[in-house]
Amino acid sequence: MLYFKRAKTTALAVDEAIYGTHEVRIQGEKRTTGLPVGLYKFFEILNKIYPAKDVHAHCDIPCGIYSPEPSLMAAKTVVKMIEKIQELTPPDFQNADGEARANSMTRFIMVKEEHAQICKEQLLILWTDYFKPEHLEMFSDLHDTFWKAAKLCSKNKQEISMEAAQELLKTVEGIADMFQKAEDAKAK
Repeated sequence: MLYFKRAKTTALAVDEAIYGTHEVRIQGEKRTTGLPVGLYKFFEILNKIYPAKDVHAHCDIPCGIYSPEPSLMAAKTVVKMIEKIQELTPPDFQNADGEARANSMTRFIMVKEEHAQICKEQLLILWTDYFKPEHLEMFSDLHDTFWKAAKLCSKNKQEISMEAAQELLKTVEGIADMFQKAEDAKAK
């Protein structure tokens, strides 16, 4: 709903038409955007041509709440899913339980890949948001360790290898140790 104030002169009416505001409802309450009508219309058209994409972030404040626990949990899940996949006998579609085993295999693989991606995302948050240049003095191999961990996450998505999963878990545990040492140093 566009609205304009009544003007006594034509020049003022034109000014109101150009610089009027756009009225919107936010949580049921009427508010104006404060944008000139022309600018609002421009962004409205631009959004139709190039729709905005959803973005996700841990925190833009920054909040200071960081933990290696989500990446550790995800790495442990990758290991557990590979154990379950390796324990499962290949599906035989001639038997009655063949489809059930195929379904289980599919679900285990999907969970493994999902948690490898979660692990990667959580590690990247720690790497880019928590660890600062001063941590390089404490951990000279910080960047190499995180780079290796990110690559291991991708490797675990691509294949079913207990060796790769155990290596990922070991690397993430090493990162958790770095994190704890950094927290302990910060507390001093």
